[in-house]
Amino acid sequence: MQIGVTRVILANNPLSGALILAALYWASPWQGLLGTVGVLASTLTAVIMGQDSAEVTGGLHGFNGMLVSLLMGVFSSAGDWYWWLLLPVLLGSATCVFLFSGLSSLLDRWDLPAAVFPFNIIIILYLLSTGPNNPYFPHHSATPPGALEPNGTEIVVIRGIPLGVGQIFACGALGPSLLILGAVLLYSPLLAVHAVLGSAVGTLAGLSMAVRHGSLYSGLSGFNGALGCMNVGGLFFTFSWRTHLLAIASGDTKTHKHIYTLLLAIIKCIHTVLCDIADLFLFI
Repeated sequence: MQIGVTRVILANNPLSGALILAALYWASPWQGLLGTVGVLASTLTAVIMGQDSAEVTGGLHGFNGMLVSLLMGVFSSAGDWYWWLLLPVLLGSATCVFLFSGLSSLLDRWDLPAAVFPFNIIIILYLLSTGPNNPYFPHHSATPPGALEPNGTEIVVIRGIPLGVGQIFACGALGPSLLILGAVLLYSPLLAVHAVLGSAVGTLAGLSMAVRHGSLYSGLSGFNGALGCMNVGGLFFTFSWRTHLLAIASGDTKTHKHIYTLLLAIIKCIHTVLCDIADLFLFI
């Protein structure tokens, strides 16, 4: 289960997973419970479905369920310990396994990972099917564009950098965010450095684009940059100064990563279909 937790940051250290779970329970016992239920539900569903044992033990079927459960808890306006929320958490986490299996077999043809596509699909459908006035599963309303917000100081903005690492797991408290950063450091010091750099670059990019102050102070402007910088600088490429600079640059563009991946998959699908049609006409 702990490995499924760390798969959110593409790590596979059980001790790091235990520290991250401890951080979630420290920040909010309710959020910690939701995360635990989500990763267990998706992992058990994968076992029942007979998914590859190496994928199950490697946590590949757990992290999407955990993200779904955490975000459902964050978006919910019903408050903590609203037990009815466990119903969509269990259903959404279990459905992630079906989507992951189906998308993996489809995207493998073009050497693309399913990654967090199941999480994105489930959470978007959940938000679309509910709403702020839903009698059973209400969620918070979006902040109106241009709403006035109080300004802060440089210290508050700097505080948002470690919070950006914590926001990878929907954690907005400083102490638990530092513990999550420590869990990343335990697995890989290189990943930890890139996580901080990516969050800092994402925060600076938010400042330059006049992002809402609340997003800067809470780390919401930095977590995408942290993920992008970690992936490029510490996982997918051999570390060098060139990849290091590329990783820092990716911290500014990580927000669009999933869009680019989806567009690439669509383009490749269209290309394959057109080639098949051309082959059919040639055969006729």
